[in-house]
Amino acid sequence: MSNYYVHNLNSTKLFQVYQTKYPRVERYFDEEINFVRRNLHGGENVLEVGAGYGRIMKELAQFAACIVGIDISAESVEFGKDYIKECRNCSIQVMDAHNLEFGEEFDVVMCLQNGLSAMKGQPMHLIRQCMKVLVPGGKAYFSTYSDKFWEHRLAWFYEQADKGLLGEIDTEKTQNGIIVCKDGFTAITFSEDALRKLGEESGYPYSIEEVDESSLFLILEK
Repeated sequence: MSNYYVHNLNSTKLFQVYQTKYPRVERYFDEEINFVRRNLHGGENVLEVGAGYGRIMKELAQFAACIVGIDISAESVEFGKDYIKECRNCSIQVMDAHNLEFGEEFDVVMCLQNGLSAMKGQPMHLIRQCMKVLVPGGKAYFSTYSDKFWEHRLAWFYEQADKGLLGEIDTEKTQNGIIVCKDGFTAITFSEDALRKLGEESGYPYSIEEVDESSLFLILEK
């Protein structure tokens, strides 16, 4: 299957994903960002992989020295350039997260919104790409969904399908943290045990934190 975020869910359609009618889902968006914000001191150079149109970048711009976003969708990046144009310390460009073209230049790398699932491929390869661009002492944040958020997450995905942003939800295959659409879209999640295994395999010091009973974070330090 071709990359869904390149050919289907990009630009203004991706923007509509976050225009939800569910307050609990909106709180999840906010608390995921707030967790990273609380760990910033204002002088960091930050990279967001899978930045989409810059939604998270815009929220965090005033709390960092510089934020660079990359996304595989050229359409989302073009939309994002306008969306973040007032954030003078932010920039966004097209790049594959599995092939980062940076040196060791970032204090923080963010891979949020279940990016380990959204950016298809081997999760450990993505983690190693993120770690290689961190300066010594830098931190990488990877978030997935808490299993306590399943009912809210599922309602949100049904809302997206009803808007025509995703294909029809396959009710037989959608269960246990996995959402499957009949057009081929699949979104998995990572349990605490799965994140712990990734942390151990990475070889870096790590911690796991649950936020708001909606997000589960794997935090790695270089």
